[in-house]
Amino acid sequence: MFSAVVSIFTGLSYAELSSMFPKAGAEYEYTLKAFGKRIAFIIGWLIILSGIVGSATVALGFAGYFNALSAFPVFSAALLLIIALSLVIFYGIKESAWLAIIFTIIESAGLIIVIFTGVPYFGSVDYFAMPRGMPGIFEAAALIFFAYIGFEGIVKLSEETKEPEKTIPRGLLLAIFISTVLYITVAVSAVSVAGWEKLSLSDAPLADIVFIALGGDAFVFLSVIALFATANTVLLMMLSSSRIIYGMAQAFSLPGVLARVHPERRTPWVAILAVAAFTMLFVASGSISLVAGVTNFMLFVTFIVINGALILLRYREPALQRPFRVPVNIGKLPILPLAGIVSCAFMLLQLRLEVIVIGTVLTAAGAALSLVEMRQ
Repeated sequence: MFSAVVSIFTGLSYAELSSMFPKAGAEYEYTLKAFGKRIAFIIGWLIILSGIVGSATVALGFAGYFNALSAFPVFSAALLLIIALSLVIFYGIKESAWLAIIFTIIESAGLIIVIFTGVPYFGSVDYFAMPRGMPGIFEAAALIFFAYIGFEGIVKLSEETKEPEKTIPRGLLLAIFISTVLYITVAVSAVSVAGWEKLSLSDAPLADIVFIALGGDAFVFLSVIALFATANTVLLMMLSSSRIIYGMAQAFSLPGVLARVHPERRTPWVAILAVAAFTMLFVASGSISLVAGVTNFMLFVTFIVINGALILLRYREPALQRPFRVPVNIGKLPILPLAGIVSCAFMLLQLRLEVIVIGTVLTAAGAALSLVEMRQ
């Protein structure tokens, strides 16, 4: 629930900014307007990395489920998924969108099955038990935030959306609301069936829940649905990463070759190829918790800056048209983006020290590259 609240604060900021600047560069465009080219480059760098590292994380999750079903090697399964989805993204945005819709329907059906599976077990455990106290709750919230990643990817499709000033904010808020309802009910159902002790040791927790309640055939069924769910997440992350690379290349912050569009498919094929190649490299790490934590670090930093950009633009550009406006203000000061900054900073500090160190190094690398880019 805490992760959902943090997502809502930042999602509202994205909604207002996307209504002001409906561009494929998204976060890069927002920070460019508010803070200038250097900070914009660093944020673009972090968004690209978070998308690539996040794609690798979920690809490993896909491979874990695939391995449980077929004993197919994890690394090979992850690589094949990345290649297949890259081809879909290259083929076209409409085809990618339709595939994402189909996968989302299948994924939602699986979550609903898990929810109803747990209904007979509701009330069987203490839902407010905190074996590690509040510090454990906040640490878990910082890691679980990874489940909410994706809502910000919607804004990167602004240039390919009809009436983006209205459609994108509406889609953002609806996505966060639906995700929150599903995740909370799934979590309650899961803990009711298996208990947190068993779930913490499972490589396929949702499939295990259905196995406990319904038997072996249900385990296979839910594992197949999990394949669609994880593939869908990788598809959307790789799609949004390729679009922001394309947007930054168009703005001359990345090599111009990355802005090349295929003459027939009209997709940024070089950017798509780059995302696929680097995602494969991060898959080699093999640790889901580590790469998920690093992804969260980069997104928390980005969200702090995005919320700050909205606040600054309220003062610097008050006359700019805002088809959507974040509610709850004291004068020009929007309160919810301020809460977004504080909550994201708090969540960032709950991450493991190893994750914070790696994230800081990657951020510093982006800052160094921005100095090189500014001199050119």
